[in-house]
Amino acid sequence: MSPEQQPQDQQRSLYRRHRPRTFAEVVGQEPVVRTLRNAVERGKVHHAYLFVGSRGTGKTSMAKILAACLNCENGPTIEPCGVCESCVSIARATSLDVIEMDAASNNSVDDIRELRESVAYAPVSGRRKVYILDEAHMLSTAAWNAFLKTLEEPPPNTVFVLATTEANKVPATVVDRCHRFDFHRPTVEQIASVVRRAAAAESIEIPPQAVAALARSATGSFRDALGTLEQLVTYSGTEIELQDVLAVLGVADARLLEATVDAVATGDAKRALQALEECAEQGRDAGSFASDLEVRVRELLVVQVLGELPDELSLTPEADAALLAQAERVDHATVVRLLELLGEAMEAVRAGADARTRLELALVKAAKPEADVSMRALLARIERLERERGVVSAVAAQREVTVGERDGPVGQAGEPASQPRALAPGAGPALAAEVAPLVDDPPTAPNDEAPPASATPPAAPEPPSGVRDLESVCALWPAVVDLVRSENARLGAAIEMSRPVEVEGKELTLAFSSSFLKKQAGKPADRVTIVEALRAVTGGRWQLAYELREEQAPADGPAPPQRSEEEWVARFMSEFDAQEIAGEESPENERGEQAVTSNERGA
Repeated sequence: MSPEQQPQDQQRSLYRRHRPRTFAEVVGQEPVVRTLRNAVERGKVHHAYLFVGSRGTGKTSMAKILAACLNCENGPTIEPCGVCESCVSIARATSLDVIEMDAASNNSVDDIRELRESVAYAPVSGRRKVYILDEAHMLSTAAWNAFLKTLEEPPPNTVFVLATTEANKVPATVVDRCHRFDFHRPTVEQIASVVRRAAAAESIEIPPQAVAALARSATGSFRDALGTLEQLVTYSGTEIELQDVLAVLGVADARLLEATVDAVATGDAKRALQALEECAEQGRDAGSFASDLEVRVRELLVVQVLGELPDELSLTPEADAALLAQAERVDHATVVRLLELLGEAMEAVRAGADARTRLELALVKAAKPEADVSMRALLARIERLERERGVVSAVAAQREVTVGERDGPVGQAGEPASQPRALAPGAGPALAAEVAPLVDDPPTAPNDEAPPASATPPAAPEPPSGVRDLESVCALWPAVVDLVRSENARLGAAIEMSRPVEVEGKELTLAFSSSFLKKQAGKPADRVTIVEALRAVTGGRWQLAYELREEQAPADGPAPPQRSEEEWVARFMSEFDAQEIAGEESPENERGEQAVTSNERGA
């Protein structure tokens, strides 16, 4: 390279200097390469192509390679020489026969009219005029309509290449006039190979661990990987270390991420918040820390499911060993729950919530399920209690039963599975009340201990009653409301204002402070929904009875505000965007409603 060309070439960005110039240099996208190569060899190049793919996958580079193959002085050829005037001008984006158009800023009918006028002219020096429309989905509807006829019947020796990241926004009338090619996101190894090739060409020393971290951070974009490599050269020179990559990428300290997950797994919410505070003191944003933590938890999930560390997650021997060790000591259910809570927190942040507040809330909920009244949190609490006290949960027991053993399962140490496993010493009645809902239908007796067959089969044993005391039902009532709300928001809002007041056998009495709320929960289908939710949470079947009763004030607090029926109706109308249908209610209807109220306890 001559001294005059050196400064101009060095002024271009790294990803522009290392674009692939031939089909052989393209990494990945084998179906696209093979089809275009065959089209050039056989002289069957179509007049319009649609390249679809995410950013940085090589759409524009492929279009330029196609243009070089058609206009090379030695062509048409599948191996452009790269030294002729046409190839050099195409590589430098100065060719008069290869016109690149940014459809995002040239999306009007006037812009398309100018394009139609220029299409009429013959190529200047090459064989074909190639028009590359980047971000083609940004064209307006009127511009697409004005472009249709030219796209369908262009002048001879004209090729259109439309590149877009959102194919769903391209009209169907345009898609069916083009040959469509989908560019897939490259793998981490493919991105790493491009980074190594560029580093070798630029005399950059970078260890494999740093290349792997850089390739993973590129999230499927060759351009992002090479852009980060150029930033690293500016940061640390031509000798790049792993710590330089982590510093430039702003990745959270792996020690903090590991400590946060361990704190959640051990139920230490204080230590989890302290790790977040330490991250904030280092100048890291809470939103980026949440993203890094989500990546860490996702890696744990992948390792636990696969049972090994995949190559794409490998970083350094020390980091790999730490990841494998943490995947073994952290419970799988904790990983899944933390991942779900982080997703909910990040969704709330995108909706405008404070990132740090939402992340702290997610960490506290994950570490302390008792702070969450949802059904999912209740199950998490039960599983944690069982692990701490040596009790095997129904879910864990079910995992031990294979398909072939379902007709005759046996417990550990040869005990029949029909016998419930005793609680550990010190479990107490509270644990028994929480574990009881999990034991709904007892398994059958083992085959080797089954009684001899008789003409009359024995009667099926009664299912366990589960929770049958008022105190336990009141403690589990928020979980019942949460489960009902997930199926029926209207009914959930109605029973949220009720409370269990009496348990008599299998009959549960719910007290409502308003006849309007009692009506909302009194339909037969709604009763079935509540009964099924009670059965799922408490482990027993119930019969419901409703009554009107004024709200009781807590012993150490003021009396709750009393709401009239009109206020309850207004609240439901505002929450559910409902409309009240005017109607007259006769005295007979009022007396009938009173009769229903008095007799409903026997329902």
